[in-house]
Parts: sequence; structure tokens; C-alpha cells
Amino acid sequence: MTSPDLFTAPPASRHGIRTGIGGWTFAPWRDNFYPAGLAQKHELEYASRRLAAIEINGTWYGAQKPATYARWRSETPDGFVFSLKAPRYCTEAKRLAGAGRTIEGFVSGGLSELGDRLGPILWQFNPRRSFEHDDFAAFLDLLPCELDGVPLRHVLEVRHASFACAEYLALARGHGLPTVFTDSPDHPSFADLTGDFVYARLMRSREDVASGYPDDALDAWARRARAWAAGEAPTGLPYVEAAHAAPVRPREVFVYFIGAGKARNPHAAMALHARL
Repeated sequence: MTSPDLFTAPPASRHGIRTGIGGWTFAPWRDNFYPAGLAQKHELEYASRRLAAIEINGTWYGAQKPATYARWRSETPDGFVFSLKAPRYCTEAKRLAGAGRTIEGFVSGGLSELGDRLGPILWQFNPRRSFEHDDFAAFLDLLPCELDGVPLRHVLEVRHASFACAEYLALARGHGLPTVFTDSPDHPSFADLTGDFVYARLMRSREDVASGYPDDALDAWARRARAWAAGEAPTGLPYVEAAHAAPVRPREVFVYFIGAGKARNPHAAMALHARL
């Protein structure tokens, strides 16, 4: 049995900003995030009422069944959203231009069961894949704009240094697709705005800090998230085109705490949310 007090209303996005984590099943979280004795089958219910969004990594290994997407929707409250990592067999194809069948299979394979819980679809590319303009452009043309009449949102995570160029930025902007910003030292990090929303994956949580990130770092990310939400390009971040002026318009913002000191990521997401 569980106490109804454990399942409160979800934290609403603040100023159009959502903070979250990757997944909800991680054994160390049962020591410092989930209440003692909470059954594992209730962890998604609990997490979705403490966080505004969750990024699902499991779909990167393979699409889920429609019934699974429907169950995730039923266990989460109104106002909550999932981001889904697209299957790796889509983005690791030798020729991206030939990935149309796998993209269609994933998108049409049950995502509609998530309803209004469906947030951005993350297309993550292998660190060894360099930027080849024509092949990448053909891939972007394959991404569907809608599903059952509902607009889809896509975000690109490019992990090769060759993407830090004006040609890539122009291509992404031409398709209206945002590029993941990460603070990881292991991947290209540039904050140029290329789409209608902002998607940050923060990877420097520390297990020796109760809130994952030190207070001053969380304060800084709160300022940057508010700037992004207002349509501005925050200062102090790396850019490929420092002089480029993206249209200043409100943008929805997703900030996920991923990897690194993973045990502290829920606390980092909640601490950032509190600062907003």
C-alpha cells in the first residue's frame, strides 16, 4: 500500500521551463529520492509528481510497445511530459538518407498512446559521425512534422566537433530544429539557438554535493534558463556564431540532469525548479 500523500500534484513548468532527469529506475534513488518502502511499480507515479519531465533512454535501445506508452501515460499526471530518445538504429544508419523506414516505424509504432504526455523526440548521433551536409539534410527532411494531426517536436544531439560550424547551424535553423546544449567536456558544447525551444542536458552532477550542483552553479543555470525562456541567448556560454542574432521570442525550455553523479540528479532538478 502507498500513502496518498506520496502522490501530490506535479510541479508545473515555471516561466515555460521544465526540469527533469533521465529515466526513473535507478537503485541509488531508493536511498535518497524515493521514500523507504515505496514499491518499484510506483516509482514513475512518484517521480512524475516531483519533476516536470523525464527523458526516457530505454527507447534508444528499441521502440516500446503501444501498451507500454499507454501505461506510462496512465501513471503520470496532467501537465507532465516525457522526452523520448529515438532508437539508435535510426541515427546510426550508414546512410542517414536511408533511415526513413526506421523513423516511420518508431514514430508510428505507438507514440500516439502518450497523448499530451509526448514531449520532444531526441535524435542523438554517434560521436564518430561527422557532419556531412547533404546526408544530414536528407535525414532532417525525413522527420515527420505531425502524428495523427498533432505537431511533433524534434531535437538534435550532435556529438562530433565538425557540427560546430555555420553550415550545420543554418541547416538546423532552416528546419526549425533545436540543438542540444550540454555542459559535458566530452562532447561539443555550443549554445547557438536553432529552434523554437531549448533543450539542455547537464552532465556535471556531483555525488558529494547534496543538490548535485553547487548553489552558485544552480543559480547560474536558473538565470540562463530564464534568459532562454525569454528568447535571449545567455551570456557566458560557448557559441559558434557569437554575432548571430536569433529571433527574440519566448521559448519553452527543457533542462535535464543526466549521468555523472546520477544519484543526485533528482535533487538537482528539484533544486533548479525551486530557483525558478
